[in-house]
Amino acid sequence: MSTPAPSSPDRRTVLRGVAAAGVVGAAGLPLAACATEAGSKEIGPKAGDKGPETVGKLPEISVGAGKVFKDSKVVVVQPSKDVYKAYDARCPHQGCLVDEVKQGVVKCPCHGSQFDINDGSVVRGPAVQGLPELPMKVVDGEVVVG
Repeated sequence: MSTPAPSSPDRRTVLRGVAAAGVVGAAGLPLAACATEAGSKEIGPKAGDKGPETVGKLPEISVGAGKVFKDSKVVVVQPSKDVYKAYDARCPHQGCLVDEVKQGVVKCPCHGSQFDINDGSVVRGPAVQGLPELPMKVVDGEVVVG
């Protein structure tokens, strides 16, 4: 007795297999891509959300420069003489902490986003949202946000 030759799969079975492989393959794509604000999750409470918080002594900051208070995730800048502003120091692109303020620009080391110290707006992406400004005051030489 001879055994029948294996039959080839019908068209419907082949198409189902291709569709399933496409879904599985596409599910891995976001892991390789750099997420944007539209696709990213909230990065946690912003500095100052808990009420007034002392972040540290007001440093010597020249006009156009600033200082990042890493523990509080706040960046304090001096856009013009005797005018100080505070921004959330987490880049809205993916939450990396900004690390440098030079020549009127706050810089994020992760993907190169840059923000204007006058209003926190985006100067260079990939971020599409600016740094949120935080209410700030100086009390006895200490920076207080919130």
